Amino acid sequence: MSSTVENRAENFRTTPLVLTVPGLDNSGPGHWQSIWERERIDCERADLGMWSNPHRNSWVTALNNSIRQAGRPVILAAHSLGCLAVAWWAALEAQPYGTPVAGALLVAPPDVDYGGVDPRVAGFGPAPKIILPFPSVVIASSNDRFIDLSRAHGLAKFWGSHFVNMGEAGHINADSGLGDWREGQVWLDRLVAAANGETRAADALATSPFMPSVVARPVAPIDC
Repeated sequence: MSSTVENRAENFRTTPLVLTVPGLDNSGPGHWQSIWERERIDCERADLGMWSNPHRNSWVTALNNSIRQAGRPVILAAHSLGCLAVAWWAALEAQPYGTPVAGALLVAPPDVDYGGVDPRVAGFGPAPKIILPFPSVVIASSNDRFIDLSRAHGLAKFWGSHFVNMGEAGHINADSGLGDWREGQVWLDRLVAAANGETRAADALATSPFMPSVVARPVAPIDC
């Protein structure tokens, strides 16, 4: 094998794969997850199946298969109920810190702990109250009908995640009109950079790429 081929093979093994993890009913073509998959060469979808009738353990198993099959570090970009699948995967798999999952972007997690939750997602509650074994960012909206902002902040505290209030953005989905959601990709690229050893996670997550009026508040110390 030539040195060029060897270098390419090594780069593949060490460059993180971004796995998108959609929520209930999957993510359609106008969702930022779908757009990232089309536009980013490092991004593909974790096929959890049973999108409209999810089962917690089935989703965790499918996510675990996608992570293990990657053959390289993984960054998870989850939305809505996908965030709970990630949290439950972390709780049940108990991976060593930072490997194979090297980071996670957790966008608009729903509240699965209150009594009026959609019965299709009730099996994901109560949300795991653990420190996630990888650097993570929880991004929430102040007018998300599926979770109160203070509850989202509480999840970030439990998970040891950096917390971002991006203002009024609904459920941060296709209906929010985000397109390719450049700000979200900035956070994603910071997680990738930390996984590549280009920066410390604490430094990568120290400031917000959003407008100055939106404040990012780290809720737990994060380091690599």
